[in-house]
Amino acid sequence: MKLELVFVPSPGDGHIRPLVEVAKLLVDRNDHLSITILIIPQMQGFSGGSASSYIASLSTASEDRLSYNVLSAPDQPDSDDSKPNFIGYIDSFKPQVKATVEKLAQPESSPPWRLAGFVVDMFCTGMIDVANEFGVPSYLFYTSNASFLGLQIHVQHLYDVKNYDVTDMKDSETTELEIPSLTRPLPVKCFPSIMLSKEWLPVMLTQIRRFREAKGILVNTFAELETQPMKFFSGGDHALPTVYPVGPILNLKTNGPDSTDDKQSEILRWLDEQPSKSVVFLCFGSMGGFGEDQAKEIAIALERSGHRFLWSLRRSRPKGTIGLPGDFTNLEEILPEGFLDRTAKIGKIIGWAPQSAVLANPAVGGFMSHCGWNSTLESLWFGVPIATWPLYAEQQINAFQLVDELGLAVEVRNSFRADFMAEVSELMTAEEIERAIRCLMEKSSDVRDRVKEMSEKSHVALMDGGSSHAALLKFIQDVTVNISL
Repeated sequence: MKLELVFVPSPGDGHIRPLVEVAKLLVDRNDHLSITILIIPQMQGFSGGSASSYIASLSTASEDRLSYNVLSAPDQPDSDDSKPNFIGYIDSFKPQVKATVEKLAQPESSPPWRLAGFVVDMFCTGMIDVANEFGVPSYLFYTSNASFLGLQIHVQHLYDVKNYDVTDMKDSETTELEIPSLTRPLPVKCFPSIMLSKEWLPVMLTQIRRFREAKGILVNTFAELETQPMKFFSGGDHALPTVYPVGPILNLKTNGPDSTDDKQSEILRWLDEQPSKSVVFLCFGSMGGFGEDQAKEIAIALERSGHRFLWSLRRSRPKGTIGLPGDFTNLEEILPEGFLDRTAKIGKIIGWAPQSAVLANPAVGGFMSHCGWNSTLESLWFGVPIATWPLYAEQQINAFQLVDELGLAVEVRNSFRADFMAEVSELMTAEEIERAIRCLMEKSSDVRDRVKEMSEKSHVALMDGGSSHAALLKFIQDVTVNISL
């Protein structure tokens, strides 16, 4: 009998791509498993970009045991709300998800078909309700790292069991907090902004409580990278479902938003002309943009450092608006006078970047990054050291882990904060940036050696007999067991 899993990723490039890659691995590992991926379209204001072109490509990519179903976007009224209700938007698709799965589960299906469960993104916990209506288990796919999962679980435990509200730390003399998934106390300045917000923490806690309703949690990490959180999860004192470290789950064949192969080819040709490990690559994710003042500070630092550079420069959205960053219309107006001429032979400024292809190029010797988890895994996979410049979400935690816990990165400033989808209120100085670039690009360093070693471990984890390969097989076995209970 064919076993069917229904996958529900949340909108956004960094969530859809890894969940699709997990689905591919699962059907490749088990001939009796089929997967249908139900794709929720992006919210208004966030359409466009690489996610839209990627979703369009999936629409025609269905195969025998792996199919894609793009759900219909509802009419969305125009809104000036700078804090869109993302969770509410996802939950609004529950009736459509239910109806789609009902159509899949027709009794005349051939070969015989049995719904084995739902695998839902960490932001789609409301879909657990739909799984419950069908009487099948739910599993969570966690796109962030295991350390952040441990932090979320601990914060929820403090709130619900210890009556301790971490938002109070913001105005107290507390400077750090012991976290079971970390070996060192976490400074309050590295806490995600959402956790220190009286408005947003209750929303997050509601999501975290639902994690415990899942039968298992697939995490995009590998055991050798995050030994401390995996030790915590195996302890049994947190009442969490089984955690499966199945990463690094990467989509390494990506094309850009409205990019053409010509744009990518031009970037890669330029890199091919540069010496080995001579280029610092600056890229800050699909949501990472800067204002003119910050762009100028980066330019000053790059020129002073003397290193070759490939800089993905995007303009942040005006304060109070939502959406993706755009391109600057005239670089000469915002960058230091003469900068483009003086650096023409050693630097290249671009908009969108084919990130994985760039990191794979031998010319790249360092990556200044926002520390999004997918970007972090890509950088480790290709053995490229990171300079950490976190902006929003859980990126401060990722930066702390990389620098202080694991010694796999150098810091620009790990406590830097940008309000999500708003003009950056802080300014990173040229001096800070230059120092980080020089440290990052050292030819021989302990960080570079450790990154090389972890890169090798990340490849081994996915091989037959590797830790992540074994975790994925264990997940498949548990799915089979759970539907017979």
